[in-house]
Parts: sequence; structure tokens; C-alpha cells
Amino acid sequence: MVNEKFSSQNTFSAKTIFGFEEILADELKLLNAANIKTGNRVVTFQGDNKLLYKANIELRTALRILKPILSFEAANEKQLYKNIYDHEWENLLTLTSTFAIDNTVNSKFFKHGKYASLLCKDAIVDRFRKKFNRRPSIDPKNPDLRFQLHISDKICTMFIDSSGESLYKRGYRIEKGIAPLNEVMAAGMVMLSGWNLNEPLYDFFCGSGTILIEAALIAGKIPPNIFRNNFGFMKWKDFDNKLYDSIVSEYNTKLSSGETHLFGSDIAEENIKIAKNNAARAKVNKVIDFKTADFQNVKPEYKRGCAILNPPYDLRIKQDKIEDFYSRIGDHLKKNFTGFKVWILSGNKDAIKKIGLRTSKKLTLFNGPIESKFHLYELYEGSKKQINN
Repeated sequence: MVNEKFSSQNTFSAKTIFGFEEILADELKLLNAANIKTGNRVVTFQGDNKLLYKANIELRTALRILKPILSFEAANEKQLYKNIYDHEWENLLTLTSTFAIDNTVNSKFFKHGKYASLLCKDAIVDRFRKKFNRRPSIDPKNPDLRFQLHISDKICTMFIDSSGESLYKRGYRIEKGIAPLNEVMAAGMVMLSGWNLNEPLYDFFCGSGTILIEAALIAGKIPPNIFRNNFGFMKWKDFDNKLYDSIVSEYNTKLSSGETHLFGSDIAEENIKIAKNNAARAKVNKVIDFKTADFQNVKPEYKRGCAILNPPYDLRIKQDKIEDFYSRIGDHLKKNFTGFKVWILSGNKDAIKKIGLRTSKKLTLFNGPIESKFHLYELYEGSKKQINN
């Protein structure tokens, strides 16, 4: 494959968290994306710029969306440099643009990803110097355009990042607690849980409130990134501002207060303050009831519902006597949450066993670099058949 170039009707790559590929594919189906295919932490799809804009705004489980611009084979540095140099980068970059190149390299031919991306940077800069006697600048922290170099064996693909900052940065969470879940992780957990939007949802380790805020956005059909005003595609030469504005104008950003069915609590008063501020920025503060409380004092007012919990693992957040702590969680659930479906995410495989409840389902997810298990406990009194009747 030599110097393959891509048309405007593109195959895009939406990056995601391991375990979220299928729900991301379902989200793309709702956007009427074409030719959707799942891979490892990625879902590819086809569409035009309108779909690309909508995907960045609406997708809850995508981390970033990449557009391929060039693909070729290279087995050495000279071939890599030449193929990058020959591409018409002036169609993407201006002399005043800043850019950066990230890399993902898995190849026996290129063992140092950082060096490969540096070589690509040199090729782009050299092309500009040759053509214009001037060159665009590098800005690794906040570039106008961010590219990603992927090398798998001999196959080299250069992507342009349409998202800019990762899509988990919704814009509402300015304040954070200790070791918070990112927003994509929280949204994916809610979507995997099968939570019925009309039933109560509890999180009594709510931290900065991310799980419940994402649940409120889902229930209100509010696009998660509607509050962002900066995407990578806005710096592209073909950015259609009128099209983007017309898309944004159609979205609902208001959520009626109604009767709240979302309940968050945390033992740390500072976390609750942060959670309330974050919910206010996301415009969902009227539908979430946050309070300071030890988890053992949280008792639901409903006979049925759902709870999604992310208790400390004793890794990033230290917890004394972690196995005893998890045992107390299990006792509390058995005593007070009968009739509920309870999901618990934990990266501590020994502690989670101390919950002492039968696991109905167990999924593997990655909370950042930590391999974690997402356990479902169905706390029915009697059989499922009796409950359903």
C-alpha cells in the first residue's frame, strides 16, 4: 500500500476504553453512521463532516475521533521520511499553524515511537522550508492541529485528531476529587448497567459526582460535549462554521427539575461541594440530590432501583483494612438495598471478594491504567420470577 490518500467521505476512527466498543458502536448507529466496525478500543465508521461534528458533540463513550489522511508501507526511516515529506501538508497546515504528532508504534522496524514521530515532524517542516522558506511551529501542549502516527509492522497511517482535547473533558468538571473517574468511564458504566431512566439511581461513593452527572445528561438527552466550545476540527481549513452552528442550535441543553431520582453521597464534605458545583455547570444540579454521609447511613426510600459504585481500591486512594471495608459494603447492601441491582467497579480483586454477594455478571474495564472488574449484584428477595410478578 503506497501513499493512499483519503476522500472527504471518510472512514473515521473513534477511540474508546476497553470494554466500551459495543456501546460506542450502538451510539454510532443512532447517529446513522455507515459501515460501523469494532476493534480493540476503537470503532471505525464512515460519514461526512456533519456526522463528524455531531459525533464529537454527542458520543458519550468516545475518547477522541481521528480522521486518516495518509497510509503507506515503510520498513525503514528513509521510507517513512519520504512518504511523509511527499504529502501535501500545505492543504492542512498554514505557515502560522502550530502542530504536534503523537504516536502509537508496534513494529520491529520502528522500535522507538518518539523518534518515528520526530522524523515525521522533520519531514513536514522540511517540506515547508523547501516550498515557502518558512515553517509552522511545534506546540506539544496546545497545538492548532494534532496528528497521530500509527505504525503496525510496516503499515504507517497518519491521522488528524478532530477532537483536540480528549472528549472526556466535557467542560463541567473544573474541580476534581482524589482519583476521579473520567467522564467517558462514568458514562460507559451507566450505559452498561442497563439503568432504567425512570428508576432511582444511587452512588454513595460519589466523589466529584461524575457517575450521577453523566446519568442525568443521559436521562435528559443532553449531548455530553454541548458545553465545549473548542474542538480540533475548528482549526481545520475546511471547517464549516455555519454547519456547526446549525447543529448546535438543535440540541436541548435544559433539563426540567421534576422529582429527583438521582442520589449521591460521600463521607467527605469537600467532595460534595465539588459535586454540586460540577452538576451546576452541567445544568443538572436540580435533578441530583447530593449530601454528605457515610455510606452505612445511606438507606433508599424506594423498594427497587439501581446503584453504581466506585469504592476505593486502596491503590490511588488509600483505605485502611480494605477487605473489612468491602465486607461492610456487602453487609450494608444486603440489609438496606434488597430489590436493587448494584454495580461495583473495583481494581482490587481480593477486596471485591469480601462483598459476600453472588455475582450475576462481571465485566473487565480499565479505570485509567488499572484493570478493574465491574460486578453486578442482583439483590432480589426470593426469585427473579417472584419479583417480576
